[in-house]
Amino acid sequence: MSDKVYIIGVGMIKFGKNFDKTMKSMTGEALELAIKDCDLSSKEIEAAWFSNSGWGMAEFQHCIRGQVALSANGLDKIPITNIENACAGGSTAFQGAWMSIKASVYDCALAIGTEKMYYQRPSKRKSSSGKRSSGGGSMAGFLAGTDVERTRKLIAQLKKQIQQGNEKAAKEKGDDQEQKKKEHSMFMDFYAMASRNHMKRYGTTQRQLAVIAAKNHNNSTMNPLAQYTFPQTVEQVMEDYVVAFPLTRAMCAPIGDGSAAAIVCSEKFLDQHPNLRDRAVLIRASILKSGSWKRDKICKRAVDSAYEMSGLGPEDINVAEVHDATAFGELHIIEQLGFCPVGKGGPFVEEGATELDGKIPVNPSGGLLARGHPIGASGIAQIYELITQLRGEAGKRQVKNPKIALAENGGGNIGSGEAALCVHIFEKI
Repeated sequence: MSDKVYIIGVGMIKFGKNFDKTMKSMTGEALELAIKDCDLSSKEIEAAWFSNSGWGMAEFQHCIRGQVALSANGLDKIPITNIENACAGGSTAFQGAWMSIKASVYDCALAIGTEKMYYQRPSKRKSSSGKRSSGGGSMAGFLAGTDVERTRKLIAQLKKQIQQGNEKAAKEKGDDQEQKKKEHSMFMDFYAMASRNHMKRYGTTQRQLAVIAAKNHNNSTMNPLAQYTFPQTVEQVMEDYVVAFPLTRAMCAPIGDGSAAAIVCSEKFLDQHPNLRDRAVLIRASILKSGSWKRDKICKRAVDSAYEMSGLGPEDINVAEVHDATAFGELHIIEQLGFCPVGKGGPFVEEGATELDGKIPVNPSGGLLARGHPIGASGIAQIYELITQLRGEAGKRQVKNPKIALAENGGGNIGSGEAALCVHIFEKI
């Protein structure tokens, strides 16, 4: 068994509405960037894990997505494993590559995630129904990240409960502005309900959620690969239209296209390539957990295992990327990770503890909220950011001298939490 596993190369393309790019072309770009980052030949990659969630639904490319996308870019014959694990797919692919090195099966492996949500530019012509046609990815695909049989039976009831909760919350807030009826992921409604429960129990405010969203949007202005690169004030976030109270549009992650890749290797491989050691990053922990229909705290379980594996604790983490599908998602996660006590996330972020120069910088990339959320690529995009930070190569958004970094990435829904969740911990060497 390999004692140590390292990241030696990372690559990521700009996230966004990449109408003119295909799954194959985006995969090729990220692969080339990762290979170039560590100055290797693709022939030295012994196995690959490929993450994607929607290619089958969009273009009927099921079953052998990785083989199709990678062989089109010159990477074939090697073992290729296809990963579909909702929004945690990218980090699950990374965990698979890490595990293969840890088990001494391979010495150099690739984890890559690619997602395409936009296939054609929105038409300016109106459809027969009188509505403008949209080229955007369908929100219906998010249903696949739940127990579909159960969800279909409950969806009418859930919609009624969610709508009643939204109306009650808006009335209590004294907001008589009509909520705009725009299509959005059902997960935003789940996050909204969780937000309201947290507000009721701990006194968390909508403004504190807006602080998180504004921070991430402002961080993204310094990230040239982010989907959104415009600043936001707390007031602008709060004044944006309400998706599901208390969440405004600026507090919810956008969908998009993108690809990101990471190359991992063994100590033996690193010894054979001494020129890579200066920029290599040690993987201290890699954990994958699944959710439960019983009352559960999957994030807490995962991070506790990661802390145990690494021999570290929350006080040792210098920078983190977390799965902020909404602003409340980030607040909930930092509490579960132990960065602050449960129920104290609101004051913690309001005092600036998660800013770039704060106690524990969170989502310096802009997070899902602003960097973007191409589902199968998001987990590896987090890793790209943290490796860039640990190497001291993040430019204007660089955190001061980080040594230890943590990535948390969840996906889907089972019971009261995520269906799958990964936590990785990295160390600068």
